[in-house]
Amino acid sequence: MPDPTVPPTPPVPLDALLAREDLGLRRIAGPEGPGIVVHWAQTSEMADPYPYLLGGELLLSAGVHIPEGAGAGYFDAYVSRIVAAGGAALGFGLAPVHEKVPAALVEACEMHALPLLEVPPRVTFSGVARAVWQLMAQARTAELRRVTEAQQGLATAAARPDPVRPVLHQLAQRLGGWTVLYAPDTMEAAQAGTAPPPEARAALTSLAAVVRPAPQPAAGSRDSPGAPGGHRPVTPSATPASASDTVTGTHLAAYALGPGNGFVLGVASPRRAPGDHTVASVAAALLSLLTGRRRSGTSARSSALVRLLLGTPPEDVAPLLGGERWHVVHARPDGPGAPDPLAVSALGTALGSALVDPAGEFVRVLVPAG
Repeated sequence: MPDPTVPPTPPVPLDALLAREDLGLRRIAGPEGPGIVVHWAQTSEMADPYPYLLGGELLLSAGVHIPEGAGAGYFDAYVSRIVAAGGAALGFGLAPVHEKVPAALVEACEMHALPLLEVPPRVTFSGVARAVWQLMAQARTAELRRVTEAQQGLATAAARPDPVRPVLHQLAQRLGGWTVLYAPDTMEAAQAGTAPPPEARAALTSLAAVVRPAPQPAAGSRDSPGAPGGHRPVTPSATPASASDTVTGTHLAAYALGPGNGFVLGVASPRRAPGDHTVASVAAALLSLLTGRRRSGTSARSSALVRLLLGTPPEDVAPLLGGERWHVVHARPDGPGAPDPLAVSALGTALGSALVDPAGEFVRVLVPAG
């Protein structure tokens, strides 16, 4: 899920900014590692920048605010306020005010674990900010490309015969983790990918219960609306459409599949990359359609087919199909040859019907009228 404490922009690894030879930035204090990211660059010469920061910034300063003779206490208070505001790093520009970074500032950044970058005199703050935006644009393009490719892969999987498992498999591959479809009875109906540790797997099952709607009381029961006896009707509590958690370093997410459906998509992955939530939401939307159609129509239609095979008159079987009138759609491929099985399945999915018959050179699909 997006972190509400930082701007909704793709993060830029601080290491990527340090790798820009045209900037020549140098880390002189604070932690290192690929997990340190910035969301934008902000210039400020305020002695207390806290009120002006949103979080996630690379704060740039030339030290104009530093009073003459400032001691360790001043720098400790200054750095602690940046950290409290959620600043990601501090860039200190050399010249025209300071010829070198104050030693007390280096010590304060080290103590408060705030990355401190030395900005050489030839580099302007606007140049640093421009580099951040360039890296951010590259990250956004890469994210959009990844999400688009994932959407195409999921759509192709949804068009395959028995599409639920292919969709789960495709999602597990795209996220590099494990996916599971929980049935309304809370059992694991299908799964794909590498299963997480037992503790994380149990936590994901519990997370699925958070987004699964509570069962509705049967009509005419003691707690149903309008039940006799003066009992108060039960008002179902609102449930979230999705929920997330992190257990033993494993990122967990659960998505309710359609209102009242009862199916839940669970996702467990060792890392959470930008765009993962969007990709999982697309898979959840597809699975909502697939499981909704499966629950609503497949059971009755299978029953109708069995009764026909056992000799039940068609007029007695027709009510099981859920409508008085049906349309038979005839289709044929543009090119020569028999219809491709994948295209046949995709046609049925597009028309919202599982009643598909490849009849030689043609395809017939039974679709409810209207």
